[in-house]
This record gives sequence, structure tokens and C-alpha cells, in this order.
Amino acid sequence: MSRTQEILSQDLDHLWHPFTQMKLWPGEPPLVIERGKGNYLIDTEGNRYFDGVSSLWVTVHGHNHPAINQAIAEQLKHLDHSTLLGLTHPLAARLAAELARVTPGKLNKAFYSESGSTAVEIALKIAYQYWQQSGRPEKKTFVALGEAYHGDTLGAVSVGGIELFHQVYGPLLFPVHRLPQPFCRQCPLGLKRPSCDLACAQALEPMLAQHGREICALIVEPRVQGAAGIIVQPNGYVRRLWEICRKHDVLFIADEVATGFGRTGTLFACELEGVEPDLMCLGKGLTGGVLPLAATMATDRVYQAFLGEFDEFKTFFHGHTYTGNPLACAAALASLGLMETNRVVEGAAPVIEHLAKGLEAIARMDHVVQVRQQGLMAGVELARDKATDTPYDPSLRMGHKVIMAARKHGVIIRPLGDTVVLMPPLSSTTQDIDLLLSALGQAIAEVTGG
Repeated sequence: MSRTQEILSQDLDHLWHPFTQMKLWPGEPPLVIERGKGNYLIDTEGNRYFDGVSSLWVTVHGHNHPAINQAIAEQLKHLDHSTLLGLTHPLAARLAAELARVTPGKLNKAFYSESGSTAVEIALKIAYQYWQQSGRPEKKTFVALGEAYHGDTLGAVSVGGIELFHQVYGPLLFPVHRLPQPFCRQCPLGLKRPSCDLACAQALEPMLAQHGREICALIVEPRVQGAAGIIVQPNGYVRRLWEICRKHDVLFIADEVATGFGRTGTLFACELEGVEPDLMCLGKGLTGGVLPLAATMATDRVYQAFLGEFDEFKTFFHGHTYTGNPLACAAALASLGLMETNRVVEGAAPVIEHLAKGLEAIARMDHVVQVRQQGLMAGVELARDKATDTPYDPSLRMGHKVIMAARKHGVIIRPLGDTVVLMPPLSSTTQDIDLLLSALGQAIAEVTGG
């Protein structure tokens, strides 16, 4: 048995993969990724693949960046882990200060966890408890978007809205007020841009006028609904929601787990429209995609509601064993340092433009019904009939077939249904983008016959 076969044997016998129908997994066939270098992943057979999905939207500077590795190694000489319950450590404090400096508006306090889902869970609990301790105990419900995705813990699933992922858990979830999804091509309100005047966002106004007394917060993925299929919101949408929330004294939670740290062309998507959230959820690219770390940022206004005497029990009773792990904080500080000294966001601008120009040719393909892009986030949606916008039968798994075909051309990407997601690292070159688009174009042609 070869080394690859041995690993796959152990995998098939014992490993349960996320978002994977395990009955089908053995026949794909699985790739065994062993190493990463720069923007490329290398399997156990020595084959190199461009990481066209940033290892699930996290890789910022490429794999095994020496500055991040060195920061982790240096921290290992001093402290591997220490709880933040009743203690602190230098890097947790430094990183909190850095995040307060770089995040938009008045976000001044950082509460750490380990994943985007937990960052969202924390934001929901903070928002709820904030009003309970601010003399407004009736404010208990949330507003979220149609087809939202905020993670897989139960609170995050409650504010999520993707039926395929979430329907089975319905009896476990709390009710949420739901806004129409801002998907202009298939507008749920039957309207057209720009004459619609952002009616999907404006729908929040009557909702808060009627229910604002009971609503504690709105949560939104600003600018791009990622797991919904890279749905790019129209200009002004996020700011309109934010302004309505301010008018009705409803907290605004920005879920920037996927959109943060340069993905949309600015450090945070909220900056594109001058939005200053009350709470912001961070994860994925926070450590450059190296170690699990998340943060929920809060304003001083929110934080103050949790201060009191011990016997008032205003404490935020929430915590994680590995909250603020020193190694993860070291990676995050190194990543933020690289972003600043190397002007990574500014440097990505020509790559974003190159991707946009290349996607124009992809958009003209026979079975590509729409291409959606914001920064280095792009979705290529396939359809059986482009003229009538008729989708493929889901059982055909066309998106999956395309990403499997792309592997033969040296690129790893992922589908969301029949939308193929492109999420290259911010360190990508124009040559990397050419490889990505060439592989995608060839894969689509091979699978669709278009």
C-alpha cells in the first residue's frame, strides 16, 4: 500500500468531512494535501494546485509565509497557551488594541473565540444581553436577510436563512424577522435597479416601525452574501440598513467573517459605504488563514452595559477554553503587520482588476448565466439555459463536476450548488489569476459542452 493509499484508507474508515455526502466521497477521488507553499497546495503525489478558494476563504498572504511562521515559532519559546479567565497575556492585549485601531467606527473592545460561527454567537448574545441590562428587556428578537449564512452553531443557524443547510434544525431555532434577499437578478420583490430605490433595504423601515420595540439587532454580511452564492449587494444597500437601524435604535451587527481583511477591496466591507457597526464579527483571514482565531468587536456604548458590581450579575457569562490563544494571536499580529507594511489591500487592486477583465470572457460562455464579483470574491453561476435562466437539475451536480474538472488543470476551487466560487489569496499574482481563469474556462467547457 502506498503512503497516499494508507492515508485514504484511514480517512475512509474514520474521518467525517464537513458539508460532504460521505457515501459519494470515496469515488471523487479525494485529494490528500500534504504541503503548502505560497499560493499553491501540494498533494502526496507531488502535484501542485493553485489555491483558488484560499483554503475556504482564509488564506491572505499565501501558505507558510515566513514572517507568520517565525512569529508563531518565537511565541512558542515563551508561552503556548494560557487562559484569559482571570489572566491576560501580552499578545492578546496587543492584538485587541490593533483590532480597535483598524476596524471602522468606534469598535473598541475585542472578545475572542475560535471561529466565525462563535464570533456570531457571541455577537447575538451580547446584543440580547445589552438590551436586557439597558432598561429595554422587551428587545429580544433579531432581523436577518433571506438566504443569510452566519455559521453552523444554533444561534448562527437561527439568523441564517439557507433552507438546504438549516431546515432540518427548524424546531431547535429561535424565530427571526426576515428581510428579502438583495439579489437583483432574481429580485424577490419583482423590481428592477435602479428604479427600485433599494426597496429590499427600505423594507426594514416598516418592519422596525411596527416591531422595533421588540427588535434588539440586525445582522448582515456586508456587501457580499458569501454562502448564498457570492450575492453582491447593490451600492448603498448596507448604508441604508445601517441608517434605518440608527433611526430606530436597533443594534447593527456586521458579519465580516468572510468579507474582512481585504477580500472586498478594502480592509473591511463596511468601509465601502462608511458604515460604523455596533458589533462586528471577525474570523477566517484574521490570522492570515494560519490558525483558528475569531473576534467579536464591540463599541464602548455596548461594553458599558456589562459593567457593574459583582452581585448585579451583569457579567458576560461566556468563554472558550482557547480564547485568545497566544500562538493564534501571534499569527494575527504578524498578518496585520504584513498587511500594513506591504500595503496588501492596495497591492491587490490590479489583481482585482485583472480578475474582473478575465471574468468578462467567462461570463460570455454558453452556460454561464451570471458572474458576480466584489474584490477577490467571485461567483460564476451555471445554468442549463442561459437565455431563459433555467437552472440545471440539482442531481446533475454541475458545479461539483466543474470544480473536479478544474483540478486536472491545476486549480482547487469549490462550488455552492451550481455557483463556482473563486476566492484567490490576496497574495495572488496576475499570472495566478490567468491560471485560475484558464482552468475554470476549460472545466466549464468540458462539463457543459459549451
